[in-house]
Parts: sequence; structure tokens; C-alpha cells
Amino acid sequence: MVSAPSGSGKTTLVKALLSENLPLSFSISATSRAPRGEEVDGVDYHFLSPIEFKTYIGQGAFIEYEEVYPDKFYGTLKSEVERNWKAGKHVIFDIDVVGGLNIKNQFPNQTLSIFIKPPSVSALEERLRARGTDSETALQERIQKAYQELKFSNQFDQLIVNDELEKSKKQIIEAVKLFIDE
Repeated sequence: MVSAPSGSGKTTLVKALLSENLPLSFSISATSRAPRGEEVDGVDYHFLSPIEFKTYIGQGAFIEYEEVYPDKFYGTLKSEVERNWKAGKHVIFDIDVVGGLNIKNQFPNQTLSIFIKPPSVSALEERLRARGTDSETALQERIQKAYQELKFSNQFDQLIVNDELEKSKKQIIEAVKLFIDE
């Protein structure tokens, strides 16, 4: 499970992991936010309306979920995890910090939790601005949330400071290989 503040590079590092020939399968999260850029429903996320998301909550369909921003939910569907386990794969999550800790608490012996830390909050802000996908208000919300999320980094099994991408890729691949071989 890989968690980080938005813009830290977790998705890039998860993609690097998935490109290795490891018995991993990606858990596609559900969200009630709109797709960004070229994101595809059922590939990048399961895009749900806030009403649909709340219906799934009421049905107990999530292992974990969180209302990250007002009416912006993210969660892990039980069906996603079961699909991956049935395929004999280790499930990899690209997940927000609180959601990651919720999964770690539910499956403490089956989970390797990795926190991706940006080199600084100013570097994080530069990365988010470079994306060009958020309004100034949304960007400021993400930065404020990052300050809060960074406080949880010591609760994860591994901490990787993503200041040099190639070095970070090697670190995350090594950590996951060690965990799988245990």
C-alpha cells in the first residue's frame, strides 16, 4: 500500500512497481470526483456520483472510505480486493494517507505500508501547479491537506523521500520485493 500527499509521486512509483514482473495487481479505487485529464472509468478509478458513493457506503461495499473534501469521497471496494486475491496477486493500493492507515489497521500482518514524502511542501506545490488540473482553491486545499498528512508519515512501515525519481523507484521496488519474499 502506497500513500502520500497529492503530488508526491505515488502514482508514478506505483506504475514503476507494476511494470516489474512481480505478483502484484492494482486495486482501482472508487471516487466521487470528476475524472482529470485522460483518466478512464474502471481503469484509473471507479467514478461514482456522490449519491452512488453514499449508496455503496450504506450497502457496506467498502473496506475503507473517506470524505476527503466535501462530497469528494475516495474508497476501496471489497470487490476490488477480492478480485485481486482470487487471481493470486498481492494487492497494491495507491491510496490517500488516512485510507492507507485504515487498511493497515485492518490487515496489519498482510500489509506493507509505504509513505512517499515530497522533498518539501514547496516542491509539492510546484508539482501540483505543473499538473494544471486544479483551481487555485483546490490547489490550496491540497497543500493544507498535505501538511496534515505529513504528520502521519511515522505510522508507516517505510518512508521514501521522493527527491530523485530513479532512486525512489529502486527503493520502492526493493521494499516490495523483500516483503513478498518474506
